[in-house]
This record gives sequence, C-alpha cells and structure tokens, in this order.
Amino acid sequence: MPEDGFHQIEHLLAAAIGAAAAREALDDLALPEQLRSNGGPAVSRAAFAMALNAALFHGLLQRVPTGAAYVADLRAAGGQVLLDHGALRTVRFADEPTGAEPPGYLAFARILEPLGYELAGLYPLEQLKMTGRAFRHRDHPEDLPQFFVSELHVDRFSPSFQAAAHRVFGSTRDPLDATAVAALDAFARDGGCDVALAKRALPVLAAAFGRWHEAPSLLAYEVLLAESPEAAWIATEGFAFNHATDRVADVEALAVAQRALGRPIKEAVECSKSGRVRQTAFVADPVERMFPDGERAVRRLVPGSFYEFITRARGEDGALDLAFDSANAQGIFKMTAAA
Repeated sequence: MPEDGFHQIEHLLAAAIGAAAAREALDDLALPEQLRSNGGPAVSRAAFAMALNAALFHGLLQRVPTGAAYVADLRAAGGQVLLDHGALRTVRFADEPTGAEPPGYLAFARILEPLGYELAGLYPLEQLKMTGRAFRHRDHPEDLPQFFVSELHVDRFSPSFQAAAHRVFGSTRDPLDATAVAALDAFARDGGCDVALAKRALPVLAAAFGRWHEAPSLLAYEVLLAESPEAAWIATEGFAFNHATDRVADVEALAVAQRALGRPIKEAVECSKSGRVRQTAFVADPVERMFPDGERAVRRLVPGSFYEFITRARGEDGALDLAFDSANAQGIFKMTAAA
C-alpha cells in the first residue's frame, strides 16, 4: 500500500539525518495537511521540498543552542514550529562564477526551482551591499516554507576586500553530484521523482547548504570583517541556513516572554512598511572556528546562525502577507554582527 505524504517525508528525512532525528524534527514541525495526500510510488516536489526544509531546520538547531532551547520549551508545552522561511547568504563576483558553483543566488535557484519554487520578490539591501530574493512554493505558497536567498556583491567593496574574497570564495566546490542532478531533472520534468532516487538525493542537496570553500586564513577573515560582517560570516559558515524563522501569532508578546527567560533577543521588533509583517530574533549563537595562520591554526569564537520569529497579518483581500521588507531584513541581519 502506498505511503501517505507524511510517512514518505519521514522516510526521506531518515535517509538524510537518521530515523531518530527525523522523528524528532517532524514532531517539532507543523506539516501542511495538504501533503498527507501526496504519497504514492513517486515523491512529489512539495513533499521533497518539505523534507529538505526539515533537514535544514534540524541542522540549524544543532548549531543554535538558543533556538534549540526555545523549541524544546515549545515541544514540552505541546506546540509545534510553523516554519515560515529559512535564509542563506551567497557571494556574487562581478563577472565570474563563485568557484565551481554558479554565481550568487543561482547556485540555489537551480535547486529550488525544480522543487516548485519561484522567484516571488527582489529586495535591495543597500546598507549591506547585498540583494535579497524570496523564493515561494507554487503549490502551497502559504504552507510550505519560503527561502530568502541573499547575495553579497563583491565588486561594491574595496580592492583589498575583493582580493580577499577571491582568495576565500574562489575555492568553492560544487556539491551537486550526478544523483542530485538526476533527481532535480526528474522534479523539473515530471513534478515528482522515484522514491529510491529521492532518498539518495536528499542528503546531497541538504549538504549543499554548507561551507564548500576552504577555511579562510585569519588575515583574509579580518579583511572581510572590516568591511562586511556578512562576508566574514559566509567565510566561516558558508551557505548554511543563516537563520530559520518561526511564524508565530504575536511576535511582540513572544519577545517579552523570551526576554523574561533571559534569552538574548533583539531589543526592538522590526515592522514592515505595510505594517503587516513584524519580525524579531535571538542574537546569533557563537561558534568556534579554526583559521589557518601560517604554520599554525588559530581558534576564534565567531558569530554562528540564529533563530528568528515572524508574525504575518492578512491584507484587505484576506490573503496572508507573504512579502519581506528590505528594512526589516537589514535589521535582522545585524543579529550575526551583534554576536
């Protein structure tokens, strides 16, 4: 008998992160009920997209103790995370690819678009010399998590910064193998993929959201950091989820409650120009990274990823406001600099 969509997602996820971790991740996440009927001999693009999001969410919690503590509290109270979106940062050189990967956001558009995502918004992040792009799922736009993919424009910085960026990010390897490409081709062509192929592809595609360039030298890191904390973050953390975002009913009340627990949450809530999108976040948790420095390696604590909260209101047409806001995004990006 064919599996329903939820069991299919669980078995896909188990192939990527193990059975116990898959069960825990899916206990933590509210899955769209529409996916239950998506089971069958093939994996739908929506079910695979949800499994990929769950794998990335689980990975983020391994790196973000503050977020993991919040999720543990939520689980103990019988609640679940409604994953609104995940965010990642990429690098764009002026006229060449990023190492062996396509330039900037295109490295991930080639993954997201076959899975049913489409470009839903362009957000200039001028203060950061970056551009953000929102990717929204065609099949379940309100219920499947979005991706917010930003790219840092190297050519807008000083010559010394550009030289350091080429030394660091020019070494980027392409994480996609023949299995991942075959699965993406199937999703793009048919909207679905053979279960066995999907199980082999998910670990590869989840791993693509990681660091695929060599560890930066301490000197290169400091050159990048002097002009762009965001570039320095990419240098150590790569294309991992910079943050994952929980969609909550009242972000202001949540911020007050988390602050009372002593958790390092942003002082102010960011509010979009429309007034319908409000966001806040924990300060990024620090992580220890090794930096080659001549014949030795230096350990330093640097900002890691963080956990975000968002409240979305409905517009006059009754539709949930799924947009982002450039000012909000730039305010939230400071959570890594604040660490």
